[in-house]
Amino acid sequence: MSEQVKPTTETITQAAKEVNASQATGAVTNKYERNNLNRNKMRSGNNNRSRRPDRKDKKEDGDQLETKIVTVRRVTKMHQGGRRMKISVVVVVGDKKGKVGIGVGKGDDVRSAQDKATNHAKKSMVFVKLKGDTIPHEIIFKFKSSRIFLKPAAPGTGIIAGSSVRQVAEVVGIKDVLGKILGSDNKITNAYATIYALAALRTTRL
Repeated sequence: MSEQVKPTTETITQAAKEVNASQATGAVTNKYERNNLNRNKMRSGNNNRSRRPDRKDKKEDGDQLETKIVTVRRVTKMHQGGRRMKISVVVVVGDKKGKVGIGVGKGDDVRSAQDKATNHAKKSMVFVKLKGDTIPHEIIFKFKSSRIFLKPAAPGTGIIAGSSVRQVAEVVGIKDVLGKILGSDNKITNAYATIYALAALRTTRL
């Protein structure tokens, strides 16, 4: 018969240490696993929300703007290899609540030029002080070779103006106004003169 080995104190102590070490390792492993799970949950939760929540609001605000094309021109520029032709577009942008801007863009086609002009117009928007659906007072404004005359009108009159003055008034949100072009008939300078004239309006008497 084989002899039965009796466990000694040292053997028992060593076995106890191995058990404790394995339990500690398992506990540490479980701790790391729990941390990884929590971290993954946090990452998955952060992925559900956007990094820049204000981008959506800006996009919605940009969709509310109305854009009107003032003029489309074909321009050329001299280079070493010869003339290079591009398309130039002038647009006015407004929210129909008193804000308006104008921009010029150039590109190989009308679409790209219009996008550039729209972005430039959004960056250069000014606020116009209105009185209801019309302007607070009459004004004559001169810009380069253009002279614009604007006068408030009674409700129901509409926009009595031509050329680019009407387009600017529509995107601003003016419904009743009388306008007259006294100088050059250039659409671009008339649009700039109209915007500067509206920006110079005052609601209080000096």
